[in-house]
Amino acid sequence: MTEPISVLLADDQELFRSGVAVIVDAQVGMSVVGTAADGSEAVRLVDELAPDVVLMDIRMPGMDGVEATRQIFLPERVNRRPKPVRVLVLTTFNLDDRAATAIRYGASGFLLKDTTPVMLRDAIRTVHSGNAVLAPPDLTTLMDHHFRAPVPVPEAYLALTDKEREVFTAAARGQSNAEIAAQVFASESTVKTHIGAILRKLGLRDRVQIVVFAYEHGLVPPR
Repeated sequence: MTEPISVLLADDQELFRSGVAVIVDAQVGMSVVGTAADGSEAVRLVDELAPDVVLMDIRMPGMDGVEATRQIFLPERVNRRPKPVRVLVLTTFNLDDRAATAIRYGASGFLLKDTTPVMLRDAIRTVHSGNAVLAPPDLTTLMDHHFRAPVPVPEAYLALTDKEREVFTAAARGQSNAEIAAQVFASESTVKTHIGAILRKLGLRDRVQIVVFAYEHGLVPPR
């Protein structure tokens, strides 16, 4: 049997934390390993507990969820971890500008706080697998607003093969492995291999960061 997905909850409202903990613990293959009332406590517990997924409230007193996300993904912290951690931002506002900033810092997407238990369960599984919890149109809308002046393309991108660039562009537009496979006339396993090579060469954590990288460097035209 595989280990359950370990979840850390960070929210300043105790009642909300308790309710979400009950929902998560009731899911098959999931377990809450800790709770935090603010961003600084969340950062500390991520270091101590190494959870798989962090449910991070975006607006908390003191250190908010945006700064906590930034600190969680500082290179020195990432390099010390035995396994990846994924951050799923919780917000009360759709297309929240703060959520967009958290995604730039490394979060795997955001979820509205009034979501259903089923959607929460599915979102946790989705980010744990390295995918985004955001429909591609929403993600591109966020990125379009955040990247108005692209920065120069780094040498690492120029070193990608032609096929890797083709896969990169498709992934940056939110296409699934099956959709990319049909587009580039390859198997899904080959697409996965290309995605892995792209992440490794560009020093990115997951597919969400491919989208961020593409918009940051002007590699995907705004729609």
